[in-house]
Amino acid sequence: MDLLIVSGLSGAGKSVAMNALEDIGFFCIDNIPAGLLPSIMAFSKAGDNQLKRVALSMDVRGCRSKEEIEQGLEQLDQQGISYEILFLDAPDDVLMRRYSETRRRHPISIAEGISTREAFAKERQILQPLKERANYTINTALLSTAQNKERVCDLFLKNGGAKSAMRLNILSFGFKFGIPPEADLVLDVRCLPNPFYVPELKHKTGLDQEVVDFVMGHPEAQELLRRYENFLDYALPLYVKEGKSQLTIAVGCTGGKHRSITFARKIAEFCEEKGYQPSTQHRDSAR
Repeated sequence: MDLLIVSGLSGAGKSVAMNALEDIGFFCIDNIPAGLLPSIMAFSKAGDNQLKRVALSMDVRGCRSKEEIEQGLEQLDQQGISYEILFLDAPDDVLMRRYSETRRRHPISIAEGISTREAFAKERQILQPLKERANYTINTALLSTAQNKERVCDLFLKNGGAKSAMRLNILSFGFKFGIPPEADLVLDVRCLPNPFYVPELKHKTGLDQEVVDFVMGHPEAQELLRRYENFLDYALPLYVKEGKSQLTIAVGCTGGKHRSITFARKIAEFCEEKGYQPSTQHRDSAR
């Protein structure tokens, strides 16, 4: 089992990091007191609960002293449990600005009635053992939320980084049955010659090679596909950069059986060649 402990200053982006880790397959547990570390690990390994990748968030909400954290980490070491630590940090001035923008109060300020700047100083002292042992430290001062997520994905997602973290779904459909409500992008291929009017192709679908050959045998289909691919080649990295966790590209023709399926498959192949991991669904193929 891979264990990752996520910590850092309040306002530095731990929640963003945990959401990114969950998107790429980690089982995430937030706000773990240091004293519960051994119990959590025992649960994660027991019976049907065996988990492959676990991320635990530890911060001053559940850890009230430096000694408490040191003791929890020592217990893991004594049990021979291997782990890595991700620590998110930012300068106090940046954190102060973020707190001012969100109008939230620091958890130590709430508990002890001290100023936010004093709370940051105490927080740094409490979390020092985690920062000193950190395998990865991300300074989020100059990172947007999307860039923070991308950095986390690049560190912990094998084979593809943030690009593979975005769930990309290619969906074919028929306009006469309605546009899929989950669609982020809608591509229309009704402008192409329709195999429905070819008797020997009428009852086949874009899953059959004869239909694919008919659709793609027209120069306008090849040109339309090329232009859609050029658009996606430009747009998809922008969605990744913006931190979008899932994107549905809906490809529609009249009935959702011939042209749309053909293009959905071609676009999925293109996206896979570009390093994405698309899934493909054909909503109306059986209608």
